[in-house]
Amino acid sequence: MEESHGQNLEGDFEGQATHTGPKGVIHDWRKFKLESVDYTAAPAGKREILRQMSSPQNSEMQQERTGRKMSLHEYELVQGEEEDERCLRRYRRRCMLDMHQKLSFGPCYGLLHELASGEHFVETLQRAPKVTLVLVHVYEDGVRGCTSLNHSLEQLAAEYPTVKFCKIRASDSGAGDRFPPEALPTLLVYRGGELIGNFVSVAEQFAQEFFAGDVESFLNEYGLLPEREVLAPEQSDSEEDAE
Repeated sequence: MEESHGQNLEGDFEGQATHTGPKGVIHDWRKFKLESVDYTAAPAGKREILRQMSSPQNSEMQQERTGRKMSLHEYELVQGEEEDERCLRRYRRRCMLDMHQKLSFGPCYGLLHELASGEHFVETLQRAPKVTLVLVHVYEDGVRGCTSLNHSLEQLAAEYPTVKFCKIRASDSGAGDRFPPEALPTLLVYRGGELIGNFVSVAEQFAQEFFAGDVESFLNEYGLLPEREVLAPEQSDSEEDAE
């Protein structure tokens, strides 16, 4: 029974990370790196190397390539400190999000979504899974605290990918009379379509200048944020550097 279940999981995975163990991880990373290279910008000699390294191989040749050492040309190509670091972060993020979804933690968002209208607002709440926390920032350009809160929510959206972070202008919501400038910024928090948090003029809870950590602490005081199940790439990188 366990064996058949493992086979089903293997079939559902679509072959995105088919290699395991240190050599397999290195192979997957090398493949991702090569796919990220701009072929047209590379010199003619390197374009040929890239073509040879990324072209489809039969299983026997692919297995041989996975276990062999990198050539000097490949090593030079895969290096390049700044670009390599950016590519590695993208690779980490993709792997974390893929793993998060494959293990059935629910949908992954990771961005601050702009809602264009009141209808879009209602549709977003209706279509969200019942277990998903939906946080909506009602804002208006030029109102104190709105810009800072949007920046903070963008960062929190990356750190809490299972929470759907949204923003909507009060003037686009169809209920502008309910959100005058003195009531902004307003944070509305929903789960299963039910309003579980309503914070009017929420910027008054913070100092003149506030950041994502301040907003995170405020939301945690009310128990509105889940535990971090997947770390943002920037945070995990900084923790590794600290070690």
